[in-house]
Amino acid sequence: MRRRRILRLLAVAGGLAVLPGHRAPGLPPHLRWRGSALGAESRIDLWLDDPALARQLILRCVAEIDRLERIFSLQRADSALAALNRDGQLRQPPAELVTVLQAAQRMAGLSGGAFDVTVQPLWRLYADHYADPAGDAAGPPPRALAAVGRLVGAEGVEVARNRVRLARPGMALTLNGIAQGFIADRVAELVRAAGEVSTFLDVGEVATVGHAPTGGGWLVQARAGGALLDLAGGLAVATSSPRSLSFDPAGRRSHLLEPATLAPTASTAEVTVVADSAMVADMASTAWCIRPGCLPADHRLPIRQLIGGPAAGTLLRS
Repeated sequence: MRRRRILRLLAVAGGLAVLPGHRAPGLPPHLRWRGSALGAESRIDLWLDDPALARQLILRCVAEIDRLERIFSLQRADSALAALNRDGQLRQPPAELVTVLQAAQRMAGLSGGAFDVTVQPLWRLYADHYADPAGDAAGPPPRALAAVGRLVGAEGVEVARNRVRLARPGMALTLNGIAQGFIADRVAELVRAAGEVSTFLDVGEVATVGHAPTGGGWLVQARAGGALLDLAGGLAVATSSPRSLSFDPAGRRSHLLEPATLAPTASTAEVTVVADSAMVADMASTAWCIRPGCLPADHRLPIRQLIGGPAAGTLLRS
């Protein structure tokens, strides 16, 4: 796998770039944490007059990230997701896993199947195929694709409060495209509970809390296209791109897979979504990136703006 880091967000607080250790006159003290969440480079920036409270908040947020990784991570053998993929079912699943899977099922229906967490076996097939030096550059053989294709389909996931079950042996889930957004929302909730704290979160997806430290709204600039987005009111933003990760060295086979064709998406559109929820922005940007136009304007999701591809600048909900 080859990752192309073409997506970067520059947080701007009322025109003031958020930089490590920066403190302009009149602004509250600034504390930054850097780490990772589900493999993504992450940061939490707090502006708070009480440094001790800021440190406590950072510790709480990091503990929550670690707790949620033990639920959602594909890489951790001890995660709830790993146990579900291994055993085909999970009794008494964590409430957070149930919430995420229910949201994923709803998005699968709204997007006509473009967003589908059951593509993990298909993803693994492509990753293994292109990791083999003798693999055909055109992709996996049709017979292998047909076999794995029988494991793909959101209808094969049974979700209840006391059990999650995968209907067919060999099915497996990936929560890429939803879990990082969920984590951003949960960390934002922790900060909000502490009161009015100016906070910028980037844990794979971006969420904000309160006003920017200058007192205005948060402005976030997407590097691609230079779009300047106003996150006033604690909005979140997510960006997806077919070009950000590829299976093949040439960068032609995107990591984003179209469930309908069992192939990497043919779309080249990079998509940014602004929403009330980072989880919704995460799912919507992924779905629209895989299949542009898959979400109708009346989808009743808390989406404020969608930018990218043929729908550049489309306002889905005011």
